[in-house]
Amino acid sequence: MLFTLFLIFVAVLVLSVFFSFVPVGLWIAAAAAGVRVGLGTLIGMRLRRVPAARVINPLIKAFKAGLDVSSDKLEAHYLAGGNVDRVVNALIAAHRAGIDLSFERAAAIDLAGRDVLQAVQMSVNPRVIETPVVAGVAKDGIELKAKARVTVRANIDRLVGGAGEDTIIARVGEGIVTTIGSADNHKQVLENPDSISRTVLAKGLDAGTAFEIVSIDIADVDVGNNIGARLLADQAEAEKRIAQAKAEERRAMAVAAEQEMKARVQEMRAKVVEAEAEVPHALAQALREGKIGVMDWMYMQNIQADTGMRRSIAGEGAPPPAPGTEESGR
Repeated sequence: MLFTLFLIFVAVLVLSVFFSFVPVGLWIAAAAAGVRVGLGTLIGMRLRRVPAARVINPLIKAFKAGLDVSSDKLEAHYLAGGNVDRVVNALIAAHRAGIDLSFERAAAIDLAGRDVLQAVQMSVNPRVIETPVVAGVAKDGIELKAKARVTVRANIDRLVGGAGEDTIIARVGEGIVTTIGSADNHKQVLENPDSISRTVLAKGLDAGTAFEIVSIDIADVDVGNNIGARLLADQAEAEKRIAQAKAEERRAMAVAAEQEMKARVQEMRAKVVEAEAEVPHALAQALREGKIGVMDWMYMQNIQADTGMRRSIAGEGAPPPAPGTEESGR
């Protein structure tokens, strides 16, 4: 009796350990769905520390959707750090939409950090990207501000290594600026805004990106500032300042020349005064040497007095002192 109870206890213990170690529920669910998964495979997943539910449930989903995916590939993708459930959902969506997407391609896209399911959905339902307001200046100097809506579709073949939405927005903005800048008149762009779309689409802006541009629609075009007139005004202001600086330079040079001439006049006056101071000495020397007489000296005094009187009457100031007098010698 005790031996029988011992055997029952051992059997219950073994079964408990077995059921706790082996996910029998998943094995039964897979068998009921028609997916052949051996108990050895489930035990191997447990030993490799792979949650069996993360692999078996997506495997059942893929089998029911008609996809040929093995558990080994799903387990390998999980061990590589990928999202198995998202990859399987993307494969099912691509299969239903008729998109050629292999498991290896989907796994590579997922491991590259992109949402493969969103990419498949975006291939079926294109996405609209709205660019910020882009300003350009036409040849007549008028600024135009345009906003575009870009309809893009994911390109699955270029998802790995392809550029993102920022590149598309930058290229479309560059195309808008180029188109506006090449217009002779801003009215041409306002009359035919579709010319921007045609020019931008012709440039092949989706090259090297993870998207395919379906259409580019100009949402709004507004008239901005008159950049040409502002530039001309700034140029005229700059030229005026240059002219004022040159005029100020010439005025300073003229003032400096005037001061220099005044200094030279003062210098010449000093020389004249110095020369006049020598006249009494020369007259005295001539009188001593007998070169002139007293009558000559008196005659010269009369002439100077007469000249001074005439100047005084004419209002030209006081008569200059006669040479040889006390006032002239001071």
